[in-house]
Amino acid sequence: MHLLELLESDDLGLTLLWGEEVLPGQEVNGVTATDLEDPSRFLGPGELVLSGLVWWTPDSPGKADRFVAALAGAGAAALLAGEETHGHVPGEVVEACRAHRLPLVAVPAQTSFRTVTEAVYLRQWGDLSRRRNRLFALPENVRAELGRLLERGAGPDELLDRACAHLGRVACYLLTASGRTLARTASAPTIAIATGHPASARSGLSLHVKADSSPYDAWYLHVPDADAAPPRVLHEIAGVLAQFRDGHAAAAATARSAGQDLVRLLEGTWEPGALDEALTAAGLPLGGPYRVVAATSGDALAEALCHLPDVPAAAGESTAVLYEGSADGPDVLGRLRAAWPLLQACAGPEADLRVGAGARADTAEQLAASSRQARFALTAADHREPVRGVEHLSTLAELLSGVPAEVRQVFGTRTLGALRDGILRETLEVFLANNCSWARTAEALHVHVNTVHYRIERVEVLTGRDLSRLDHKLDLYAALQCA
Repeated sequence: MHLLELLESDDLGLTLLWGEEVLPGQEVNGVTATDLEDPSRFLGPGELVLSGLVWWTPDSPGKADRFVAALAGAGAAALLAGEETHGHVPGEVVEACRAHRLPLVAVPAQTSFRTVTEAVYLRQWGDLSRRRNRLFALPENVRAELGRLLERGAGPDELLDRACAHLGRVACYLLTASGRTLARTASAPTIAIATGHPASARSGLSLHVKADSSPYDAWYLHVPDADAAPPRVLHEIAGVLAQFRDGHAAAAATARSAGQDLVRLLEGTWEPGALDEALTAAGLPLGGPYRVVAATSGDALAEALCHLPDVPAAAGESTAVLYEGSADGPDVLGRLRAAWPLLQACAGPEADLRVGAGARADTAEQLAASSRQARFALTAADHREPVRGVEHLSTLAELLSGVPAEVRQVFGTRTLGALRDGILRETLEVFLANNCSWARTAEALHVHVNTVHYRIERVEVLTGRDLSRLDHKLDLYAALQCA
């Protein structure tokens, strides 16, 4: 690739400070980030040098000239100077680059050096792949072995370990967007999921394995030490894992189809034995207990269930049937709550991610009821409690929250009538909140108790309710919650 191609990238925001006359011949072979005063022994011809200029101070004459001279002597293609340390590229550095005829590019503070490095190697990788005689980064024997492993259906752990074996004891991981570890090399320690942060935000180098259809199904090849392996090698390993993922995606689609058949069956009526057949086809054991969960996003639900690897599940588009194994089985809802912030971090704070769970179904025949309960609990879930089980609806307000909003609105408007706004509604609210105490209501509203009596009588006339009756009180209380 050429330096001019990098400058034309709008995403990086780079600015050429000097070197336009020599740009046409500046081919780039790699990139090195350094803040050494003399990094020449670490450089190769044609490399870009990324520097934050930490070594430079206004009272250090000659440092800039010595630094740039070292780069030019090593055959560097250009100096990419970060503006974050000093707020700009010092004029002394600009003059030194002009004197030694070394192109100088300013890197804005908001552009990380990692982003620049990845852009260079991604462009180089694209150039290599378009050449007639492709140059491979992986040794021939390694590529041949990986091809054989793919053919016989090897798993991601074996593929990753063999792909990295020639690199020595390098720690390398295959992660999902929500932080699950799909595979890791033998020398890589276990890493914890970073709650609230997607896998791509980890320090080190993270490469996309493949383009993604949703924010939850991204895979990353992650190396905590960005200098532990050549980026070209990592990109080729990512390509191998992408081939594995194609087969993985096909298997997941087949399983999801069987899960969808089971969910559709629960929404209608079934012949004797049909439900057992659907459960078996979806890979679930016969006999409960089961639980049905429903979500606002089928992709988010599928990834959340992957955080429960010991819970057999069959998922459709946005509903799943879980097998809980025994009456004292795993705390499914608790573990879904723990995983949900990871999914929210992947999708962003504006995404509407909620899930509702029905009660445990001790037998297959009770699954239809659990399915209806799950959809009701989903309606009741909100941003404060995005994962809600139907058995946790313990108050009238929580119960009403599961009623569709348009139904609540009609009920509230019809029941309250002319009390939708104004002083009579306020008086009713305070009266019910004070357990229908005339004195406490008068005190709270700062009015005479006779005024409260008069207003409540008006409420009763306008609504047709008798506030001495419990059922009528509940009608009006529920209407206030719904309106």
